[in-house]
Amino acid sequence: MVPFPVLMTNATSSTSSQKGPETVLILDFGSQYAQLIARRVREAGAFSLLMAPDTPIEELASHNLAGIILSGGPSSVSEEGSPRCDTRLFELGVPVLGICYGMQLGCHMLGGTIEGAHAREYGRATLSIADDSGLLRGIPTETSVWMSHGDQVDAIGDDFNVLATTSTCPMAAVAHRTIPFYGVQFHPEVTHTPHGVELLRNFLYEICGLQGTWRMLDFMNEQCTLIRQQVGDRKVLCGLSGGVDSSVVAALLHKAIGDQLVCVFVDNGLLRKNEREFVETTFRDHFEIDLRVVDARKDFLSDLDGVTDPQEKRKKIGHRFIECFKKSAEEITGHTDKAITFLAQGTLYPDVIESGHGYSGAAANIKLHHNVGGLPEELGFDLIEPLRDLFKDEVRKLGEVLGLPDGLIWRHPFPGPGLAVRCLGEITEEKLVVLRDCDEVLLEEIVSANLYRSTDQVFAVLLPIQSVGVMGDGRTYESVVAIRAVETQDFMTADWAKIPYEVLGSISNRIINEVRGVNRVVYDISSKPPATIEWE
Repeated sequence: MVPFPVLMTNATSSTSSQKGPETVLILDFGSQYAQLIARRVREAGAFSLLMAPDTPIEELASHNLAGIILSGGPSSVSEEGSPRCDTRLFELGVPVLGICYGMQLGCHMLGGTIEGAHAREYGRATLSIADDSGLLRGIPTETSVWMSHGDQVDAIGDDFNVLATTSTCPMAAVAHRTIPFYGVQFHPEVTHTPHGVELLRNFLYEICGLQGTWRMLDFMNEQCTLIRQQVGDRKVLCGLSGGVDSSVVAALLHKAIGDQLVCVFVDNGLLRKNEREFVETTFRDHFEIDLRVVDARKDFLSDLDGVTDPQEKRKKIGHRFIECFKKSAEEITGHTDKAITFLAQGTLYPDVIESGHGYSGAAANIKLHHNVGGLPEELGFDLIEPLRDLFKDEVRKLGEVLGLPDGLIWRHPFPGPGLAVRCLGEITEEKLVVLRDCDEVLLEEIVSANLYRSTDQVFAVLLPIQSVGVMGDGRTYESVVAIRAVETQDFMTADWAKIPYEVLGSISNRIINEVRGVNRVVYDISSKPPATIEWE
């Protein structure tokens, strides 16, 4: 084996500071845990991005690389057409860690052989460590790990050292002798591997030489610089909803370009109760941002008349939003000498991934987001999406750095399509009134029970069914409302919140007694996955 060619690394590169923060790229081979790997890296103090396995090597090298992680995946290395990465990956001069499929692929590319495991491992296994230096430093010699594999490395020759084994996997962790490639057959990123975070930190700090310097303040300053470079002296239109994402985008843009920012709030008739008044008071009066309010309630509801398919709802809402923004841009341009060609949006990483428009063309399209994939192909604007690589909790941290008040930073998310995706089936003004009233009661009770900050998203859903009930000794046949409450860190996965029974009872009693047209309340106890957080 030819010795590893040590190219220019972050420690010696004179241009690293020009490439942005030190970055760890995760090549995603289809792992259900890929986003979790990215989070673990960010929590360790480095910026991370998910990339498609076949991303050109030149694009990988354009980042200020500290290391690369090859994720797991459902494929078999021996299968024809299974995902691969460029063999020149090992010439980039940075350490590479392969996890599960990523380990098998890396070993295969470096001369090892892969075969179906004699005994497949799914679930917990006991790892026996033979070499407790480097990757496995500080980890007990006998520890539990989480396995999920059918294939495993069968032979690696003299070019590798075996670092650890399990009873059925003789090469559970390996390291190449001359190339900084490391592989683990288990999943260190999941909580079921109790010392997994220590392993990842060993890779990042001991092996990659990570400085751990990435902070949200750095991200804010970098984005301000990028925005100024992109925009120049032109104006930017920002679609403001009053939610966390668009509010942080507006604050970031205002910091970057000041009065070149014009915010447009579109009242689409699909808002929560009193939302329009809240947004006007907060942003026009408190932040002194140039805010234009567009009343487009009739247009949106007309577009949605008779529409029941959720994807079609999102598309129509996305198209109408753009029409509103275009019209606003034309009106604003009429008073200036420069056309507005930039539109800023609060698109987040989960939005990109769920819409199938993210790091890989193979990403499954779970649902369209009105600002990702739900937009017309002929947009007419250059998009500015400074939060596109952030998770929700990171957006909140950015909001804190920008000085936004807690009451705004910790608002629960509200979807861009609004109540259109919480009013299942056909949308009517009468249904929206019922849903708004239910939602108001629900949030009042959650706040009263001091559960708002301990839950991450709580909302009511009006179901397209009716059920029999009894009120005042008489038969009723009225609507059913579902309550959804979840706890999550990144909104990529979520668990249903264990709301106390007495609180659920109070919510149900108030809704049925106070909201005319509802006689049944149910509680959604589905996790994400397999369910999504929103119902549509």
